[in-house]
Amino acid sequence: MDLADLAFAVAGVGALLAGLLPRLLEGRPLSMPVAFLGLGMLVYALPLDLPAPDPIAHAEVAQHLTEVGVIVALMGAGLKLDRPVGWRRWASTWRLLAIAMPGTIAATALLGWWWAGLVPAAAVLLGSALAPTDPVLASDVQVGEPTEDEDSEDEVRFALTSEAGLNDALAFPFVYAAIAMATHGANPAGWIGRWAALDVAYKLAVGVLLGLATGWLLGRLFFRASKDSVRLAKHSEGFVALAATFLAYGITELAGGYGFLAVFVCAVSIRASERSHEFHQVLHDFTEQIERLLTVLLLLLFGGAVVGGLLSDLTWRAAAVGLALVFAVRPLIAWLALRGAPGTRGEHAVIAFFGIRGIGSFYYLAYATAAVSFPQAGELWALVGFVVIVSVVVHGVSATPVMRWLDRRHERSNQARR
Repeated sequence: MDLADLAFAVAGVGALLAGLLPRLLEGRPLSMPVAFLGLGMLVYALPLDLPAPDPIAHAEVAQHLTEVGVIVALMGAGLKLDRPVGWRRWASTWRLLAIAMPGTIAATALLGWWWAGLVPAAAVLLGSALAPTDPVLASDVQVGEPTEDEDSEDEVRFALTSEAGLNDALAFPFVYAAIAMATHGANPAGWIGRWAALDVAYKLAVGVLLGLATGWLLGRLFFRASKDSVRLAKHSEGFVALAATFLAYGITELAGGYGFLAVFVCAVSIRASERSHEFHQVLHDFTEQIERLLTVLLLLLFGGAVVGGLLSDLTWRAAAVGLALVFAVRPLIAWLALRGAPGTRGEHAVIAFFGIRGIGSFYYLAYATAAVSFPQAGELWALVGFVVIVSVVVHGVSATPVMRWLDRRHERSNQARR
């Protein structure tokens, strides 16, 4: 059997199912990520002699595949947010980023060190990799297509979308802290100053500034160019969403900033330049299709990695840490962080519970293990893979009934106001 021919066949089936499954599964307590994770495990369990997609042996390949998946999802997340940026309007987001994320990193790192037996550098990397919620696998609990109504988004979907758009970049300084610990030792005296100046202040500032600049320039080009021939919004060509994604990411990375942050800020800036234009729908639809195809590819490979032994180094203590993160650490810390934020306590509980882990966690782990020889890499990959499986299944099965309950509650509340 020719391996290339088999790959084409599998890719064709995957692409077809990527178009069919979202409609077949609509309204059912089963998400597309659950289905494709299972399909990946099934395909690689068959006697087809497929090469094992081992992220430990091929860390750089895993890094770049997940990198593309994340940045495309970040562009999509930014484009579909209707709510303008503001301190009060985004109050839930700021609380999740400034309180919940660092708290989750600290608690997860502590559990990884104390309970799972990880060395300090590996424990910090574990907390950093598992801190960001995922813009790739969380579509079932995020806002829908872009609209002209700035107040159309409920607090739960908005908070989860905006959090996922920003915390994929804001976890990066902690990943660099873990790399510095693995390189220079746990004593911060040798690296803390450079880390604070470069990895925190400089790279965050460059990400924000270049994201804003790129988004502003592209917004002018899309919507306000003096010549019709170059005013791209008039021609409704959705593939320029990829141009915006790669341009913002590439320029920012070349300047030494955080490209993840720049891509999301660029998308929000493009949206703000002409908020009600129908071209946003075109950009969003194209980005969503590309994102779905990349999600299928990554989940099939992840399923293959699981069958190939990704979880072989998982211990029961590490599994307990993973379960604690999904069911206790993130929900409790995020719920406390949201006290005083817009929304009811029930909505805060839903936001806190759906801290979905996924492709972003794999990216950070692949990035760090490709950068330096990290201690206990096998244990880290096993634990992160286990957490993502639990998150995909638990959050994927519960998303539809929980969001339905939330929508019915909003309907009753709106009717009562009338």
